[in-house]
Amino acid sequence: MKRGDIIRYVDMTIAEGFSIQRGMNFNIANKDYGIILMSVRPNAPYADRFEDNGTTIIYEGHDVQKNFAPNGADPKTIDQPMTIPSGSLCENGKFFTAAKEYQAGKPVKLIKVYEKINSGIWVYNGFFRLTDSWIEPSNGRNVFKFRLEMIDDDISATGTETVPTELELEHNRLIPTSVKVEVWKRDRGCCVYCGSKTNLHYDHIIPFSKGGSSTTAANIQLLCATCNLRKHDNIE
Repeated sequence: MKRGDIIRYVDMTIAEGFSIQRGMNFNIANKDYGIILMSVRPNAPYADRFEDNGTTIIYEGHDVQKNFAPNGADPKTIDQPMTIPSGSLCENGKFFTAAKEYQAGKPVKLIKVYEKINSGIWVYNGFFRLTDSWIEPSNGRNVFKFRLEMIDDDISATGTETVPTELELEHNRLIPTSVKVEVWKRDRGCCVYCGSKTNLHYDHIIPFSKGGSSTTAANIQLLCATCNLRKHDNIE
């Protein structure tokens, strides 16, 4: 899987080997990396955002589970928890602890990021390093914030860094969410060359390496994997 690949929820769960029911997943199915599901769409449940031209994510922690909220209170009115009632760390606490351990000199925690762009439709944003965490006030309560920094060269599931090809470097140019959403609607969720609705990817019409922009929908299109490779071969 390459950064920029478009994937449906069912395929995402198949790729990861388990049914992803939570937005924050620290260690599941014996994986040595975490997984987060994020969204910066209007009315998203949490205030996630991109910074530094998309290379940094500020990810908001998650609310207390409804069944753990005291007296049936609205989870959005309660401080986000560090632990569950038994005292064990919840996902907020695990991510928070890992970030602080990294700052104390321990190995960084790798986080795989999927971003929701439409109902049931996600984009793989690649691996990020979990580099910081803090708690801040928000609307009368305290919430967790996590800083994740993009890894320029995508890595394997084992954490091994690879030497990227020119096509992979092109894929590593993160496209702003607003552009992804606009292109998805404009191209109707299909490859603009052959009409396929599977194995789709966001493609730069003019390659980034040749001066093409990642920030305008006019230079981004949907291509399937086959047409994407064929187009790249023709450019070369």
